[in-house]
Parts: sequence; C-alpha cells; structure tokens
Amino acid sequence: MLKSQEMRTIAVEMDALKQGMGWTANDLSKPQIFIQSTYGDSHPGSVHLNRLVKAAEKKFTSIDHKAAKYYATDICDGIAQGHDGMNYSLLSREAICNMIEIQAKATPFDGGMFICSCDKGIPAHLKAIARLDMPSIVVTGGVMKSGPNMLTLEQIGTYNAMLERHEITPEAFAQKQSEACPTCGACQFMGTAITMQVMTEALGLCLPGVAVTPAVMGKLDTLTEDSALALAELIKKDIKPSDILTKEAFENAIMVHAAVAGSSNVLLHLPAIAYELGIEITADDFDRIHRQIPYLANVRPSGKYPSEFFWYAGGVPMIMSHIKAYLHLDVMTVTGKTLGENLEALEASHYFETQIKQLEAFDIDKEDVIKPLDRPIQKEGAIAVLKGNLAPEGAVIKHSAVDPSMHQTVLRARVFESEEYAYRATIDGTVKPGDAVVIKNEGPKGSGMPEMFYTTEAIASNPKLIATTALITDGRFSGATRGPAIGHISPEACVGGPIGLVEEGDLIEIDIPARGLNIVGIANQKCSQEHVEKVLEERRSKWKPPVFEKGSSVLNQYRKLAVSAIKGGYIE
Repeated sequence: MLKSQEMRTIAVEMDALKQGMGWTANDLSKPQIFIQSTYGDSHPGSVHLNRLVKAAEKKFTSIDHKAAKYYATDICDGIAQGHDGMNYSLLSREAICNMIEIQAKATPFDGGMFICSCDKGIPAHLKAIARLDMPSIVVTGGVMKSGPNMLTLEQIGTYNAMLERHEITPEAFAQKQSEACPTCGACQFMGTAITMQVMTEALGLCLPGVAVTPAVMGKLDTLTEDSALALAELIKKDIKPSDILTKEAFENAIMVHAAVAGSSNVLLHLPAIAYELGIEITADDFDRIHRQIPYLANVRPSGKYPSEFFWYAGGVPMIMSHIKAYLHLDVMTVTGKTLGENLEALEASHYFETQIKQLEAFDIDKEDVIKPLDRPIQKEGAIAVLKGNLAPEGAVIKHSAVDPSMHQTVLRARVFESEEYAYRATIDGTVKPGDAVVIKNEGPKGSGMPEMFYTTEAIASNPKLIATTALITDGRFSGATRGPAIGHISPEACVGGPIGLVEEGDLIEIDIPARGLNIVGIANQKCSQEHVEKVLEERRSKWKPPVFEKGSSVLNQYRKLAVSAIKGGYIE
C-alpha cells in the first residue's frame, strides 16, 4: 500500500481537509506527490520556477497522480552582498531544509519533485531529500542567458572595484548593471548555483542533461514533464535517495567537480548532504580526488565562456563521458538505471551530436568549451586543501584561479576584523603587494560564515595585487571568486583557532604543491617554528573570544550549533 493511502486510515480528518481545498474523492486515492520549490520574487534564479511547478503538476494530473505544491523561497547571495544580510546566507540552507522536512513529514506523500536553482536552495533540497528518503527527483531551474559581449554577473564586482578606483564612470557602471542579468535563471558562470546544479546531476538525482539548461528555453519544461514520468516509475519501483546517494555517488560528484573547476562552496554542501545519510565526506576526499581528475571545462570565472555554453557543449553528460574511466559506473540514478547505462543510452540516441549542433550558431568549437581528456586545461582539478599551523584542520583554495607565481610564496599579514574594513583598505591602496589580507571571526560560529566577494574582486581586479596579494579567512567565498583566496580556515578564530592569533607583520607561507599554510615569521622576520609556536602560545594565553551583539535569534542558534567549515558548516 502506498504511504499516502495507509495514512488515510490513521489520520481520519485528512480526507475531509483535502476536499476542503478542492480535491475530489477520486484524487484522494491517487499516488500523492510533494512538489517543493524555491519559487518566489527573491532573485532571477527562483522567479520563474512556478512555471516548472505548473508544468509538473499538469503532467502528474495526466498520469493520474495528485500533486500538492509547497514552497520554501530561498535568498540570493548577490542581493545579500555587502551588508549584514550575507550573515544569513549559509544558515538559510539549514532553515529551508528544516522547513521542507516539516512540510513533508506533517503530510504523507508517496514521492517528491524538488525544483530549485541556486546556491543554498539546491543544497537545502538535497539535504532534505536525503533526510526524508522517499522516492524523489530534482529539476534544476537552469541558467540565465549572458548579456552583450558575453557579459556575466560576476563581472559587476570587477566593474564596481574599477568604479571605486575611478577607472570607469558611474554611467558606464550603470550600463553594465542594466545588461548583466537579461533573463531569469541562475548566474551565468560556474559559481555555486551552477556548480550545485552540476552536482545534482552528477549525484544521479536528476535526469541526464537537465543541469544548466538555459532557463528561458522550452526544453526545460519538457525535461520537467519527463522528470514527472521518471518519478512515477521511482515510486513504483520504490527507489529511494538512499539507493542513489552512496559513497561512490558522492565520489563521482567530486570527480565532476574537479573536471568543471566548481565552486569552493561545494566543500560545505556535499559533506552536509552526506551527513544526513551517515556518510562521511571530508575535505581530504576533495583534495585526493582533485589530484587525480583533470580540469576540462573552460567556463567562467576560471575559464572563458558563460555557463550556457557548457550545456550546449554537452554539459554534465559530456564531462562524465570524458572521465568515464574514473567514475563508478554501477551507481543507481533516478532513471532507474545505472550511470553507465545512462551514458550508453545517450550515445545510442546521438544526444551529444544534437547538443553540440547548438554551438554552430555561435561559431564556437565544442573542444574550446569542454576540453578532451588528453588536452586538459590543467592536469589536476581546481581545489586544494591546505593544512599547517595556521589551519590545523584545513583550509580551501581554488588554485586553478591563482597565478602560478603565488603557488609558493611568503606574505606579510594585514589583519582585519571584518570584510568591510578589508575591502576599504584594499580599494584605498592601504593593502600593498606582498600582503596577506587576513579576515577573522567570519566562520560559522562567528558572523555566520558570509562570503568575501567584494574584497576578492578588489584584489583580483587590481593588476598590482592579483599576483602578489592573498586573502586568508575563516569565512567563505563566492562561487564567482577568482584569484588568491584561501577560506574555510579551521578551527575558526571564534573557537580559538590560530587565525584568531595572527597579528600585523606575521609572515605567512602558502605552499600549494605541498598543501601547506603556515605562519613562518613574526614581526616581519622569518624565524624557527619553535619560536613561532612560543609566540602563538603567549598570544593564546591572552586571547579572549569575541563578543557579538545578541541580534537575531536564528543567527545565534546557528552560531551555537554549527560545526566547523571544514566539516560542512551544518547544524549538528
């Protein structure tokens, strides 16, 4: 018996209440579907999702299933940027997940369709899917079209820094703002939103080819209808997320993450999703796999093309076909078939040839967008996990976006208590070549782990700083971040981590090949490790934890309960 039908015999008021909202007696006996989306007027990535909700609802009706629509709108990191709203970003993942759990547990359903697009909405949905463990499928809401001359949103940060330095006029900046987001959909680069769409498909939770579909294309509606049919089959076969989300599936996703040079924020999200299933995914797993898998996708911010071209070039299926020799091909997916069977079916249907033809209109070769395995952009993936006396538990850097001259370097610390102060010092020229901009107290137990996008762009857009200056923080970065940025430092400053003990003039050594991040000098002078440790112990004896204003109760709850960034920043 379907769960929905079993519960009707227990909750005897349920039938009456559902008929009170327009259900017929016949509807009550049908398989019942939970359609959850982040639809809302919150940002371009979610504003169009009700179109897909309605397409799904109509398809379910046509196959004699009854769908119910639920919503947990997400927020936008871009809109939350530069003010205290950013402190709520990571914790919104936990809040959305909790709301979905409440909705789905309070009303029995036989299966769920999850429609989402962006940074925290997708990982929140994936966490909830893992937690609920009912037959489920995801439809990702696609990508925004790029603006004139391939203008993409992350470039606005660069243009803003140029405006602050009086390198462009206010009128020129306003023109770029008006052109950067021409349609709905997730931002047009391999930031966290698009990376999480890619991760969803790589995990096997959406149909092949769904991730990164241009949001304004009717193709996305068709894929939504196909997903409804696939969910009906999952319910019949009782294939649940726990059958799909295995350790091997997560390793596949990390391999794809390496190949596309995905956002560093995925190191917060995949471990948090795995935690819901009792699977441990560590930062060391990312580092190990990224050493093995070459970087292939020539997509912004690390590469050249807006991410819509990634889809035209074959998208996730093309990446997986390129790295097929490394993948666990026997994992189950929402098609009811294994990953290997899916790739074989795509080959047989001439899927790749059909996709690639769309590039002809742009006069772009597919191998310019997705490189072949024997000619990668670089031989390793994009992420490295650094450890040392500054980050005993680890720190994360996207080294594919770092000038090679900075892969091994020693910098002098410039210490700031917040991003706002660091940004102003970078813009006004206080920060000089050879500096390490250290921003502390920005971890999960600090300010809630906001991203440091404006400061990274101020560095990356300045030709004097991009290959000479690093940003080091216990906070996180935007998926759009490029340049020398090291984040997720754990333990964080607020719990007494070494980053909280750094002072002006300390010398910090970055060694990406050796995966090292160490304080190697005091007061602008290199010294022995014994002396460094002695100084840090003296500072530790005088250290006091920062005092935060009481502020929002939800932010305080998150600060109290969140685990470290290197574990995933989830609420335990």
